[in-house]
Formats: sequence, structure tokens, C-alpha cells
Amino acid sequence: MQLYNTLSAEERAKLIDDAGLQRLTLSFYTYAHIQNPQQFRDELYIRWDELDVLGRIYVAKEGINAQLSLPAANMEAFKDFLDTYPFMKGIRLNVAVEHDNKSFLKLKIKVRDKIVADGLNDNSFDPTDIGIHLKAKEFNSMMDDPDAIVIDMRNHYESEIGHFAGAMTPDVDTFRDSLPIIHEQLKDYKDNKKLLMYCTGGIRCEKASAYFKHQGFKNVYQLEGGIIEYTRQVKAEGLESKFTGKNFVFDNRLGERITEDIIAHCHQCGKPCDTHTNCENDGCHLLFIQCDECAEKMKGCCCDACKDIVSLPDEQQKVIRKGIRNGTMIFKKGRSKSLLFKD
Repeated sequence: MQLYNTLSAEERAKLIDDAGLQRLTLSFYTYAHIQNPQQFRDELYIRWDELDVLGRIYVAKEGINAQLSLPAANMEAFKDFLDTYPFMKGIRLNVAVEHDNKSFLKLKIKVRDKIVADGLNDNSFDPTDIGIHLKAKEFNSMMDDPDAIVIDMRNHYESEIGHFAGAMTPDVDTFRDSLPIIHEQLKDYKDNKKLLMYCTGGIRCEKASAYFKHQGFKNVYQLEGGIIEYTRQVKAEGLESKFTGKNFVFDNRLGERITEDIIAHCHQCGKPCDTHTNCENDGCHLLFIQCDECAEKMKGCCCDACKDIVSLPDEQQKVIRKGIRNGTMIFKKGRSKSLLFKD
């Protein structure tokens, strides 16, 4: 039985258009003890493929981390399937603020060592001994406490386009980089300050809160469900949003609007802008912020060299990028020398 995707992104996009069905974008995670991650992965793939689920899902012995989309009509069947696993029964699903039928174009379920790369030795502390969860109203209230330190557990390219007012936003490329930096900067406040952490959907804060408690911090809190759930509660309860700007998301949308404020700038001309894009040159694919005017002028590229490459025939482009492994370099936004404007 085929347990992997064989369609190209273009073929899948056409199928989505032809189906004409509304799709929902959502995410969820849970830490659990999974004895056989490969078997679990295959079981998910078989059923989710039947339900037309698309997305990026990581499973490991420590749990599951999923970002995906599916037809709205299949939502109940999807939840029923999750409930067949005790550790996912009734799990909170973070439904996206803004929907895009093409937020994901492939179903990828991968077995990893961890569901979030954290660089930690998990045997040194209890990852289930987490901080106190706060709902949106509680988080807003505690932000006003003079002894509270609000910490963004996301990466620099995420916090640049949106964050909570006054939050500590580490200038890091990865989650694993942020932990020692935050610990070093706050090590003198372990007893008398309250750590209020947040991230996109909550998963990074789960591990980080346990880590900081292990490091001796006495008052550790985290935003339940992350920015996604915070926004839902703010709208449902008519609360003030203390999060400003956009929430970066790891799918084809690259962000969803939370407030109308634009707090970032185009990385090429400096104009106020918070639209992320990937360089059109597939041999580069750099993630950066680009306004409409620069996108037209630069043909969606980050620099003149990439613009020249995308003007070449496809076969010649393939020859040029053969053997290139850019990997996480695509996230070096704001650090690339090719970008003219930097904060």
C-alpha cells in the first residue's frame, strides 16, 4: 500500500480547485509515550489520506506535532479518528484565524527523534512538569504585573511581523538557540519575576516551561494554545488584543492577520510591510519580507543575481542549482547580505 505522496504541488492544487470544497487549516500537538512511532505514522497516513488531509506532521516517541488542512465536511470524521487514540481523545484543535484552501499541498508525516528540535537532554528533567497555563484574559491581566516578563519563544522572522507589546524577542534562528540565551539574560530573576511565555500554538512553551522550571525559575506561566487560541478567545470574548501585527505560520500562507498594525518593513526598500515570501529562485528560496512594488521590480527575488537566474530557461536554472543544499538557510531573513534594508 502506498504510504507517501506522489502528486506534485501543481497537481494537488488543481484537484483542490476541481473539488470546490471549503478546507480548514488547523494545528495540534500533544506529548505522549508512543512505543512504535513508525506504526503510528503509517496508521495516520492511511486514514488521513482517505479524509483528504494535507499537511506537515511530525511524530516521535515523545508525541505528535501536526499542522494540516482538510475539507470542512470531513472535520467530524477526523475528530472521531483522533478519539480512537486515548492520548488524543478530545484534544484541542487550533483552527486558523484565516483559511486558505491551499495552505498545504501535500501530506507529509515524518518520524523524528523529537516533535520539536530543542537541543535538550530530556533525561535531565521532567518535560511534563510544565508551567501554569493562562487563557487570553488571564494573560492580558498578568501582562500588567510589573514583575512579569513576557517572552516570545519563537524565532526572529516570526516575532518581526507580530508580537505582544513589550515582549522579549530573542534574535535567534531556532527554538534551541533561544533557551540558553533567555536563561542567561534572566538568571538573576528566578525567584522574584514571573515568566510569561508564548509561541504560535503552545508546543514550544510546553518544553520551554519545563526547562525553565528545571533551571530554578519559581513562577513560570505559558499562554494556553499560543497565539492562535489567544486570538480565538479575544474575538469570542470581546477582549483587547495585546498581540500586534501578524502571526507567522509554517504553511503556504506564511502568516495570518491578527491586528491591522504593520510593524515590519520591506527588506528591500524599507517601506512598512509584513508580507513574507520566498525568493522565486529555487536555488535560493530565501524567506524575506517584500512589498508589492519590490516584488514586481525584482520578479519576486531577493537580489539581482537571483532575478537574472529566474529569467533563464528552466533547464538552465536546474543546472545552476544542481547540488545546492540550502536547508535552513532559507530562514536567514534579515541576515542575508543581498537584502538592502535591515532593521
